[in-house]
Amino acid sequence: MPDGLMPSYRCFPAAKKEGSWPMGMVPPTEGSLDRETWNRLIAVLTQFSSAGPDTRCLAYYNPLMLGAFDLDNLHVRAGRLGDAEILYDQSEADFSPSNLWADDRSWVLCTDYDLWATKVAGSPALIHALLNDREIEAVRLPWAH
Repeated sequence: MPDGLMPSYRCFPAAKKEGSWPMGMVPPTEGSLDRETWNRLIAVLTQFSSAGPDTRCLAYYNPLMLGAFDLDNLHVRAGRLGDAEILYDQSEADFSPSNLWADDRSWVLCTDYDLWATKVAGSPALIHALLNDREIEAVRLPWAH
């Protein structure tokens, strides 16, 4: 990410060639993590959650990301963190939830459509693990020190 810029699609000019993604590189849906990163993030969150895979969590899909949406009938899904990988396979969406958070509020993630990024807030140990994970590309935002 160039100095002085926040995470966004504009920060990765080398990822595009002539206005298109390079051959063999399939970008995720805007406002979504790719499946591999989603699965890895769930694994890391599980390690740092009080009840591990049994941690109760909640998920929310932004209705603007769904093809046919009903703003009068919004749903928050509840379940176990250990089952969160299947949220990627919901019939009405082929992408990760916009928000996922632990019921005890120990961590939260928000995928931002406009920034092409996912923000995670949680314990210092969780953030350290994400910043040092070999599979997750993470940066610390300046105001999060």
